[in-house]
This record gives sequence, structure tokens and C-alpha cells, in this order.
Amino acid sequence: GYVIFDKIAGKAEVDVVKEADKTLKEKISSGELQLPKGVSYTFAGNYEQQQRAASRLLILIPICLILILVILYFQFKTVTASLIHFSGVFVAFAGGFILLWLYGEPWFLNFSISDINIRELFQMRPVNLSIAVWVGFIALFGISTSDGVLMGSFIHDTFLERNPQTKEEIREAVVYAGLRRVRPAAMTTAVTLIALLPILTSTGRGSDIMVPIAIPTFGGMLIQSMTIFVVPVLQCWWRESGIKKHGRIKE
Repeated sequence: GYVIFDKIAGKAEVDVVKEADKTLKEKISSGELQLPKGVSYTFAGNYEQQQRAASRLLILIPICLILILVILYFQFKTVTASLIHFSGVFVAFAGGFILLWLYGEPWFLNFSISDINIRELFQMRPVNLSIAVWVGFIALFGISTSDGVLMGSFIHDTFLERNPQTKEEIREAVVYAGLRRVRPAAMTTAVTLIALLPILTSTGRGSDIMVPIAIPTFGGMLIQSMTIFVVPVLQCWWRESGIKKHGRIKE
């Protein structure tokens, strides 16, 4: 037979099932609840599906990260340069979690514009780490390196063109390339964020899945815009580290 129960508002289904399982085991151990011979229980439904999906994500997420790093390596041909641009993934990862935390804070964007409450418009409430959220993170990993690659590729081309040989020339080349790619990188991020706004404000059927996917992607891309500063700094540090004591780049 089946026993159907609903979860407490604001609690994740996985947590509810774990608490129910713990309570049942305690009652069985104390003798308060006795299971007849040949009778057992198991949790199914959404909980079972989430457990299966979680086990798959434990494999998919590392594979996605490795593939992103490999693609970056094909572009930049060195491990160091690939890791510099891969740093955008970690920045975006932090941004996704920051926005998830802010969604659960009652003070965040708690104001109204023309009688429209912003928190209600974006359906802000505590968000649990569901499968949908992790799918959003996977999507974020794929697009979070775009600004860094855009910036780093132009810096690389500038170095090939100018062939700087001193620290001063390196910094001048990095600043030159960085300033000319700030606007395209910012526009790329802005377009992505604008495209996610209709999803964040969506209601009706499917919104309970789409909104949790969009939250970490939006937060990650918002913070990921820092890579337009992080990548040039790391590039400059890496290039300068290749200079010998007499002030020339290593051959």
C-alpha cells in the first residue's frame, strides 16, 4: 500500500523524508512501532526521483567542468592560461550561491514600484538546493567563461602583435587590450541577464522548475562580470612572472 503525505511549507522534500525516516527508525528501535514479519517500507515519488537525479549530477558536474577546462586548453594551448580563464567558473559559482542566499532574506529588494512589490514580482522566497538549481549551475558553468575568453583572447593577440619585453610594456599591453574589450564583455553579460528576467518573473505551470534554474544563472553572471578585471590582472601577473631578473621575458 501507499501512504501519501505533504511536506511542511518552506522545507525541502529530501529533508522531510529524512526526518520521517529518522522518526520511523526511532519508533521501531524503541518498540513503539512493530512491523509485521515480511512487511517493509520505502520512500518513493519525488524523493526517489531526486535521489536518482542527484547521483547522476555527482557524475555530470565534474564531467562538465573537465570538458570546459579541456575546451579552454584547446583555445589557449597552455594549462596556466586555461586555468586563468577557468577562474570565471569559481567566481560565477560564488555569485549563484550569493543570490540563492539573498532570495531567502526578507529585506532583500523589499520595496515597491508603482504598487508592485519587487519581491513578489520575482517570487523571492527561500530556495532549497533542488535538482533544478543544480541544472542552473551547470548552465552557468558553460556561459560563465565567455567574458574571460573574450578578454583573454584579445590580450593574447595583443601580446603577439606587440611582443612586450619588460614589465612596463606588459602592463601597457594588458591595459590597452582590457580597455578595448570591457564594453563587448559588459554587453554580453547584460544581454544574458536581460534574457533571464522573463524567466525569473514567470508564473504558472513550469515556473516552479524554470525559476530555480534561472536564479543561480542570473546571480552567477552578475558576479561573473568581475572577470573583466580578474582575467587581465591574472594575465599580467602570469606574463610578468616570466620575466628574468634583468627585465626581459624568458625565451
